[in-house]
Amino acid sequence: MPVAQRSADKVINGSILRDAMISASKALSNVKQEVDALNVFPVPDGDTGTNMSMTIGNAARELGRLANPTATEVADVASAALLRGARGNSGVILSLLFRGFSKGLKGKVEADGADLAQALTLGTEAAYKAVMKPTEGTILTVAREAAAAGVAKAKEDGDPIVVWEVICEEAEASLARTPDLLPQLKKAGVVDAGGKGLCIVMEEMLRIFKGGEMLADAAVTSPAPTKQKSTVGSFDEEITFTYCTEFIVGRDKKCTLDPLSLRAYLESIGDCVVVVDDEEIIKVHVHTNNPGKAMEEALKYGQFETVKVENMRIQHENAGWVEEEDASAATGPVYERAEPENEYGFVSVAAGEGLQSLFHDDLACDQVVSGGQTMNPSTDDILSAIEATPAKTVFVLPNNKNIILAAEQAVPLADRRVCVLPTRTIPQGISAMLAFDPDSDVETNLIAMQKAADNVSTGSLTFAARDSDYEGHKIKEGQILALDNGKLSFVDTDVNKAATKLAKNMALGRRLAGKELNFVTVIYGEDVAEEQAEAVCEGIRAKLGDNVDVSALPGGQPVYYYFLSME
Repeated sequence: MPVAQRSADKVINGSILRDAMISASKALSNVKQEVDALNVFPVPDGDTGTNMSMTIGNAARELGRLANPTATEVADVASAALLRGARGNSGVILSLLFRGFSKGLKGKVEADGADLAQALTLGTEAAYKAVMKPTEGTILTVAREAAAAGVAKAKEDGDPIVVWEVICEEAEASLARTPDLLPQLKKAGVVDAGGKGLCIVMEEMLRIFKGGEMLADAAVTSPAPTKQKSTVGSFDEEITFTYCTEFIVGRDKKCTLDPLSLRAYLESIGDCVVVVDDEEIIKVHVHTNNPGKAMEEALKYGQFETVKVENMRIQHENAGWVEEEDASAATGPVYERAEPENEYGFVSVAAGEGLQSLFHDDLACDQVVSGGQTMNPSTDDILSAIEATPAKTVFVLPNNKNIILAAEQAVPLADRRVCVLPTRTIPQGISAMLAFDPDSDVETNLIAMQKAADNVSTGSLTFAARDSDYEGHKIKEGQILALDNGKLSFVDTDVNKAATKLAKNMALGRRLAGKELNFVTVIYGEDVAEEQAEAVCEGIRAKLGDNVDVSALPGGQPVYYYFLSME
C-alpha cells in the first residue's frame, strides 16, 4: 500500500491514520520479545509485548482492507477489531485506549490536534473504568499523563503533529517515572512493559504522521483462505432464510429510535433474531433472505462497525468444511452459534488435554477455550465460545488473572446473559464449578461459586525464564519458582522437592489463617510423568499426615510443572 498523501492543512486524514496504525502494529511486532522481557516477575508467561502485538495486529489486518477511508471509519474499524482481538490485560487496555478514538473522532473526516488529544483522553477514561483496581506506574499512568499533556498543548496549537509530539514526549517521560511509582520496577531496573509497548505504538504513529514510509511487511492483507475439517456437525433441517447476517452498529447519540423497533422489523423479514444493545452499540444477528434490507434499517440507528453475511445454503452444501483466514489459527475448535435453550451454561479456559477433559467431561462445561499461561485467548475467542453455548445465562471462568479482563469485554457483545466469575487459577475454577447448584438462581450461584473459589489455596511450580532479582530472591534462569497463591514463596533447583516443600508451607499458612485442610490435589503438567507425581503425593502425605486426602490429577498443562490445590 502506498503512503497516503499528506495534506498541507493541519489535519490528519483517514488514510494517514490508517497507515499510522498499521505501521505501529509492525513496529510493536518487531520488538515484542524485548517488551516481554521487561516483565519484572521472571515466570515464562510474562507476555505483555506479545499480547499487545497480537491485539493491534488484529486491527492492522482489518485496516488494510480500507481504501480512502475517513478518520471516523478508521477509528471505528480499529476499535471493533482491537476489542475483539484483545488478549491479556495489556491488550485489553490498549484496545480501550483506541476505543476512545472511535468516540473522539466520531463523524470526522479528518482530525486535528484537539481531536487526537480528546480521543486519547476518552480512551484513558474507559481503561481506568474497566480495571477494578487501577495501579499507577503502569500503561494507565503513561496514557493518562500523555493525554493530559496533549490536551494542554492543543489549547495553544491545534497542529496534530505538534500535539502528538507532545503526547509522545510526555509518554516517554511518564514511562521513565514508572519505577518511582512501582518499587518492584526500580529494584529490577526496568520500566513498565505495557507503558513501553504504548510508547512504541505512539512513536511509530508520529513517524507516519510526519510523512515517514510505512514499515515493510506490515500486516495489510489476509492470506488466502485455507480449508480445515470442521469440529461441529452440519444441520439437516430445511433452510428457510439463506443469509446469516451479523453486524454491530455504533449508536448515533442523536437517534431516538428504540432498538426494540429494529428487532420487530428484523423478525418480519427473518428468524433467529437477536438484538443486544447498550449506550454505545447495537449488536444484531438475523437469518434473512434480505440482508440489504436488514442493514438499511439498522443504518437509521448509527454507523456500522462490523458486518458479516454468510450464505447458509453454500455452507450446508459444503458441510464438514469451514474456511479459515489463517492456517496457523485453524488449530482450535470451530464454534457454531447455538440458540439459548437451557437456563445455564458454562465456558471455562484451560490449557492441557487433561484439564480440558476435566472441565468438559467431568465438570460439564459446554465449551473449554484453550488458553492460560503464555496463551491468553482473545475477547473474540471467549465470545465465540459463549455464543456456542446453548444457554440463556452463561457463566465464564477465566481461571487466570490475565484473562479476566478480556472475558469481561465479551459481556456487552454477547447475545445472551453472561456472568464472569473472576477465577484466577485452575483450582479456583474447579471448585467454583463443583459449587454450582442447578436449582438455585443466578445470584445465589454467583455467591456460592465465588465463595468456593476464594476458599481454595493454589500453589504452582514453574521455571525462571531469565535471571532476576525479585522480592529479595536472587533468581537464575532455569531455577524452579514456587508460587503460593501467585506470590513467590521460594526458589529451588529440584521441582519435586520444591512441590513437597511448597505444600507444607501452604498447609501451615491455611492453618494459621484458621482454614481447614482436608484435600490436596496435585495437578501435574505435560513434562511430568505419573510416577513423579505419585512420588510428590507420597512426600506431601508424609509431611501433612494421614488425615489429609492427597491425590494426583493429570492436567497436561504446559509451562507449569504442578498446580497444587488445597481446600
